[in-house]
Amino acid sequence: MRFLFSSRLNHTRHLHWSLALLGLLGSITPAHAQKPVYRCETAGKVSYSYAPCMGAKEIDATPTQGIDKMTGASRKGADVRRDEHNALMADALKPLTGISPEQYRVYKHRFKLSPRDKAECTRLDTELPELKQRAATAPPSDKALADVELYKARKQFNDLNC
Repeated sequence: MRFLFSSRLNHTRHLHWSLALLGLLGSITPAHAQKPVYRCETAGKVSYSYAPCMGAKEIDATPTQGIDKMTGASRKGADVRRDEHNALMADALKPLTGISPEQYRVYKHRFKLSPRDKAECTRLDTELPELKQRAATAPPSDKALADVELYKARKQFNDLNC
């Protein structure tokens, strides 16, 4: 019985140290999460924005990670080096935390949100893909309603700074 208690105590200490280390690292290095970019068409004019609009198409605006497209030469700025460092830290901490680099990036980005906002972001994480799928496959009669639901969820995600 004494061994079982000491084993639980050691596991609890290990978990506390892991979370403390993750929190410390999250507060030291700033989180730069890539926000989605939306392509919006209004009255025949196209615009791009981080804020969602009705009927917006989410586009891939992933940076080239410091590679010059014309020459292929590496030109890494501070933001790319920081992202690479954060990915390496996430990989190094994975045995302690059990989270992937993407989960680590999201954790760092949402670290300072209130518990209520974190819970809402987590709910939206699962709801948004379903709403995107529904809007993409909705019959014409239901397309407008599906687009409105998707817009509202995207707007809330954006407003909460998820």
